[in-house]
Amino acid sequence: MFGTPVPILRSFDEKRTKDFYLDFLGFALEFEHRFDDGAPLYMGVRYGDCVLHLSEHYGDATPGGAVRIPVDDVSAYMAGLRAKQHGNARPGEPELTPWGSYEITIQDPASNRLTFFTEAQVDGGV
Repeated sequence: MFGTPVPILRSFDEKRTKDFYLDFLGFALEFEHRFDDGAPLYMGVRYGDCVLHLSEHYGDATPGGAVRIPVDDVSAYMAGLRAKQHGNARPGEPELTPWGSYEITIQDPASNRLTFFTEAQVDGGV
């Protein structure tokens, strides 16, 4: 039996990464780890059931990765993010995809792509 995967995304700048994930997106910090003072940061963040690890270590991940994150109401979440007036990320409105979900993609400071999505409601309540 498999468990839930935990993506590891590359990060470069602790201050910008924390600002983006904690202050802007609203994730909570779960842990921080360094092997010693001055060593690269490895940290875990969580928002609901979504858990991500962010690593400054070479070899843990490649910048420009992508992850899809299900959200109960992507339109409401994006409206909340727009209201924050973040300096580097001002998401627009989610768009309906051909595969049936409303999506919007935001890039983090390390060029990782976070696609937030909500499955479209189909007539008949499905």
